[in-house]
Amino acid sequence: MPVPPDSSGARRALRSDEVHDDLRRRILGGALAAGEAVPSERALAEEFGVNRHAVREAIKRLQQAGLVVVSQGGATRVLDWQVYGGLDLLGDVAPLLEGADRWRTLRSVAEMRASIGADAARLCAREADEELLESLPAVVEEMRAATEFEERLRAYEVLWLRIVQGSGNLAYRLAFNSLVAARHGEGVTGDIYAAELAHPEEIAELAQALASGDPGASALCARRTLDRTIAAAEALRKEFEEV
Repeated sequence: MPVPPDSSGARRALRSDEVHDDLRRRILGGALAAGEAVPSERALAEEFGVNRHAVREAIKRLQQAGLVVVSQGGATRVLDWQVYGGLDLLGDVAPLLEGADRWRTLRSVAEMRASIGADAARLCAREADEELLESLPAVVEEMRAATEFEERLRAYEVLWLRIVQGSGNLAYRLAFNSLVAARHGEGVTGDIYAAELAHPEEIAELAQALASGDPGASALCARRTLDRTIAAAEALRKEFEEV
């Protein structure tokens, strides 16, 4: 007889996710401050109605993300996520911020994209194979033909995915993955990239520079395009600061 699937592990994972996600929000939102002790396993198990194994799994994930430190025989304490955390936190942090803090976060995203993107374009033009480079103008045409903003944005992400892949830089690829994940979250919406998509002719010039294998022109075109989001963020500064 076939063995029925064991769903106990899946249920435990869901319970662990609930504890993890709630504690993560508390830490990133400041309800649990750096240096503060996380509630005990027993207290968390009672609060969430789960067993202590599910709590331990949640704490382990928080530790791996640089959000807590676990002391043998002592309390689990919150770490300063701005010191110990990684870029993967961006999508969770942004929705929790308001006013000037939110504006600074959005601007920091734009600044990082511009710096990494320009260098990724330079490397792509130099390192990528001809097949990848020659495919880029077609992606731009697909983007320009799209009638909905979300469709254009998806095609634009495909363009940048190929550029980052072509750069051969693993760190840039992981940063790109984190930015895309944040864009699909609640805090970094695709609207902040509208200023770039409003100038498809510049994006087409970038694709052509890459297709021709010109590192310098590719970097300059990329920076010009990506700087538009920085300028758009700067224009919104007063609006955010008044919140």
